[in-house]
Amino acid sequence: MLNHKMLRRLYAGERLRVRRRGGSKHALGTLTPPALPAAVNQRWSLDFVSDTLVDVGQFSILCEVDDFSFECLRLIAGTSLSDHV
Repeated sequence: MLNHKMLRRLYAGERLRVRRRGGSKHALGTLTPPALPAAVNQRWSLDFVSDTLVDVGQFSILCEVDDFSFECLRLIAGTSLSDHV
């Protein structure tokens, strides 16, 4: 069984070069941030908030927020909310 040290030693003995792995891939170009909304109801955001109670266990709240006015449009609370709501 060959490990990486033995393989390097064999390559060095035969004067071969070990091919190096390529680096991590980076995004090409620059990423532009999304445009800010100019009026109400142009863009909404969803976020999950969770906490634990002594008698109920864990519960979650789905918050729906307008990105322009930062107004909370809707809160949905439950003990079995999943992230697929």
